[in-house]
Amino acid sequence: MTATRWLVMSCVMSWLTLALSTPAMAETAWVTDNDRQPLAEAWWTGPMMANSAAALPKGHYLIEPYVYDVRSSRVDSFGSLTYMEYGITDRLMAGLIPTFSYNRVSEGPDSQGVGTGDVSVLAQYSLTSFHEDSAMPAMALMVQETLPTGRYDRLNHPLADATGSGAYSTTVQLNTQTYFWMPNGRILRMRFNVGGSFSQRTSVDDESVYGTPRGFHGHAKPGAAVLVNAAWEYSMTQRWVLAFDLAYRRSQGTRVQGTTVVEGGIMPVAYRTRSSASFGFAPAIEYNWSSRIGMLAGVRVFTGGHNSPTTITPAVAFNYVH
Repeated sequence: MTATRWLVMSCVMSWLTLALSTPAMAETAWVTDNDRQPLAEAWWTGPMMANSAAALPKGHYLIEPYVYDVRSSRVDSFGSLTYMEYGITDRLMAGLIPTFSYNRVSEGPDSQGVGTGDVSVLAQYSLTSFHEDSAMPAMALMVQETLPTGRYDRLNHPLADATGSGAYSTTVQLNTQTYFWMPNGRILRMRFNVGGSFSQRTSVDDESVYGTPRGFHGHAKPGAAVLVNAAWEYSMTQRWVLAFDLAYRRSQGTRVQGTTVVEGGIMPVAYRTRSSASFGFAPAIEYNWSSRIGMLAGVRVFTGGHNSPTTITPAVAFNYVH
């Protein structure tokens, strides 16, 4: 069994086992109702990668900025993204995610300054809510649209200048979240999310994130992608939480077609990049000053995949809910 298949099967079996065992755990002799940690006394910031399935109440908002450094063998990409979400109703939430980045290249010039990356808008609708006496997790359907506002073509130095993906991309994802009580009475919160993304064709000129050469004119169509993400958070105390993500992602290759200028004329160009797959993990620790404000520090590692570079991403995030 390959590592990626093992990861996906482990995530699915973990969610099923934990979700189905929740009511039973509460009734065993390990912990009485008086010994169990109340849900209201558990404070959370959230894991690094897995989105929440919990509904944001009407009129309330969440702000969660991340600062990170995506480290690979050739580039350090310093960046930030900020989740800004608002509860339109008790079930429907809308959000905006702006990004910024600065690239430091090991062999070549660095970015000339901080650049604006792609911006995403999202909507999430709550399908179910979690109840302590039920094995049914909270579930929500999320739709996210990524707008190509970052630079992706007409680049002088692609590794340094690129800040975006170049294409409109739609992600549809099912988010789930549940809780169960450990034998010592502490709460373990679990998320399990599955999603897919689909990108539109985009025009491309000169050097770009798609590997096109100077003088190229044409278009690119990124392939579809799939992401599976499971996360666990253990409430050690009311303020301190341990978090851990597991993830698997697979992307189909990008189709590129157009022409490029060469000596003696114009030459047609048509190719497709190779598909890629990788799995990752992200241990983190959370500290919460209250039920409304907390912080997270951790590191995300993607490795062991097919046609996918290893990246190590330390990150810090702050979470505020009002």
